[in-house]
Amino acid sequence: MWDPICGMEVDSASQFRAAHAGAEYFFCSEGCRTKFVTDPERWLGRDPHTDEPPPDPTALYLCPMHPEVEQIGPGLCPLCGMALEPALASADEDTSELDEMTRRLWVSAPLALAVFVLAMGEMLPGRSLDAWIPPAWRVWVEFALATPVVLFGGAPFFERALQSLRVRSPNMFTLIGIGVGVAYAFSVVATALPGAFPEAFRVHGVVAVYFEAAAVIVALVLLGQVLELRARRRTGEAIRSLLGLAPETALRVRDDGSEDEIALAEVAVGDRLRVRSGEKIPVDGAVVDGTSAVDEASVTGEPIPVAKAAGDRVIGGTLNGSGSLVVVAEQVGADTLLSRIVSRVAEAQRSRAPVQATADAVASVFVPVVIVVSMMTFALWAIVGPEPRLAFALVNSISVLIIACPCALGLATPMSIMVAAGRGARMGVLFRDAEAIQTLASVDTLVVDKTGTLTEGRPTLATVHAREGVDEVALLRAAASLERGSEHPLARALEDGARERGVELGDVHDFEAAVGSGVKGAVDGHEVIVGNAAFLAGFGCETADLEAAAERLRERGETVAYVAIDGASAGMVSVVDRVKDTTAEALAHLADAGLRTLMVTGDSRTTAEAVARELGLDEVEAGVLPEGKAQIVEALQAEGHRVAVAGDGINDAPALAVAEVGIAMGTGTDIAMETAGVTLVQGDLRAIVRARDLSRSTNRNIRQNLAFAFLYNALGVPIAAGLFYPLFGWLLNPMVAAAAMSLSSLSVITNALRLRA
Repeated sequence: MWDPICGMEVDSASQFRAAHAGAEYFFCSEGCRTKFVTDPERWLGRDPHTDEPPPDPTALYLCPMHPEVEQIGPGLCPLCGMALEPALASADEDTSELDEMTRRLWVSAPLALAVFVLAMGEMLPGRSLDAWIPPAWRVWVEFALATPVVLFGGAPFFERALQSLRVRSPNMFTLIGIGVGVAYAFSVVATALPGAFPEAFRVHGVVAVYFEAAAVIVALVLLGQVLELRARRRTGEAIRSLLGLAPETALRVRDDGSEDEIALAEVAVGDRLRVRSGEKIPVDGAVVDGTSAVDEASVTGEPIPVAKAAGDRVIGGTLNGSGSLVVVAEQVGADTLLSRIVSRVAEAQRSRAPVQATADAVASVFVPVVIVVSMMTFALWAIVGPEPRLAFALVNSISVLIIACPCALGLATPMSIMVAAGRGARMGVLFRDAEAIQTLASVDTLVVDKTGTLTEGRPTLATVHAREGVDEVALLRAAASLERGSEHPLARALEDGARERGVELGDVHDFEAAVGSGVKGAVDGHEVIVGNAAFLAGFGCETADLEAAAERLRERGETVAYVAIDGASAGMVSVVDRVKDTTAEALAHLADAGLRTLMVTGDSRTTAEAVARELGLDEVEAGVLPEGKAQIVEALQAEGHRVAVAGDGINDAPALAVAEVGIAMGTGTDIAMETAGVTLVQGDLRAIVRARDLSRSTNRNIRQNLAFAFLYNALGVPIAAGLFYPLFGWLLNPMVAAAAMSLSSLSVITNALRLRA
């Protein structure tokens, strides 16, 4: 084991374990703390001077290619050598690495070009360079020009190469460092001590030097790094654009009606905020005064403005239309939908797709194999190659090292995932991780909940049916008061319906809930039970004589709940939940896409079938408890289906968890969204089609990238090694190899960026 911070071996005599915040930590002999994850070969670098958790989350940096690598403050990844990036997204982009690489490129490029012209001068048309620079001096001029390029321009590459060797994690910079270092060091010795080399190194009696190869390779790799960093910046545009949606200030309305402008960070829950025409809404909240149409496309992906009036909810970062609104703040800071979206996108971009495991397995042995191939190339050319054998051997072995850099292979999957996660956010689709992006494409069956998924999830009170001798107002008061403690949509409908009818709600004690069945508690000293027939039967309350009336209500699409007071059935209440305007269109698109759709609901069969008839759904499972939904999903999986589950409530969480992909409505509960792999911000099922298309495009893009990276190395390495020299006379100059290596990485990134369209 090797500590990635200091490179020292972590052995059994010097390490010890300390439990902190549920994680296991180890310490090397220098005191550097490293966190043990799941693989003994993977270590997360932490602050080497303390065993406390990171004091400032904003100081945490991660590797874009290896998100398991993290440390306090900027630095280099011990696995791949890439510069670490901030873990928390920020509207202020950090371009320090790009600026540094650009500065080194501007210094190195003209010097490398000058070295190249000197080395190739005899091949250029026109007057010979001998008239300007005597041949005896030319090699020293090349040395003077190439040295700042190699030592200054190539310093980051040598630093990363040394770190990779120190922690025993060879990467692309290992190959670059060895290749450039050997070419430069050989040339320096050949310039200073030419007599020390045998004849096999001499071309026309002179020991060949490779200053131009070392300098041009450094310049080309720097160019590749600059182009790559610029392209990588574009993958973060989605997060930066989301962060830019929130206004910097808000207009707070005081109790006396006066207004003052405050920073967004100063807004507190309960503050009343004025949002004028054309301004962005600062935080999530509810309208208390005014009317307007709000453009929510930036957050939900839907282009049509939404009418807002008193009582309607608004989302921070959306754009107010022509009217003026007064909004009361309900979620601020990290609790706003916009902040949660940014966090979810950032997490998805840093996660690893299952297909990445294949690339990781190859990369783990790739660099050592390339080094062995380079050594074998040198040995074969030195033994059986044409004269000057050793000169050919050196050039070809360096070409193998340079062209075989695995950067394209490492970037193939992460770049596609980063772009796809960002594009999904702009479409109103949030992926929790890369696995969800990859898996959604293979789904062939969709299980959907009814309430809040197919319907609006905002049911309204329809009927209050009391037994003879029971007062309807008392029945409604008991049921609505008790349901206040429930998160089921029925509860809100009863509460709102009671208030609309002027019924005051009572105090509730000893509240108990059985998810998917009913609730129980004491209201004004009376025991009240609200739920389905089976739930009431468990307490000895019979509802059989109410079943005929209940069935008539269900045939109208109403959902019925029975009510018992003091151990006796008292009647029933019903609510109706209107089907979303977009549901029928969404189901038609899903069918056209080849998805089998199955409605699974805890509601009665009669009500479920009434909704299914309206939507043209043929497969319905009704009266299903939460664990039953999960069992249905498992049964479909046992038949060989790849199942996605769409739902919005706590009762959907078990099914969301067992499905290949869980899809939560952004309008639903937090538990559903935390369990699901995909969240539809607006709760519109039409977004599933868009998300599935994006998933398929992403998988295709990843396969293209991986195929290109593998094919590039499969063809490049044999050519660089000189395998085709006996047949066609093909040899690959190390400078050409460097250009091809840089272009391969850039091609992978450019291909990934096509997903943004």
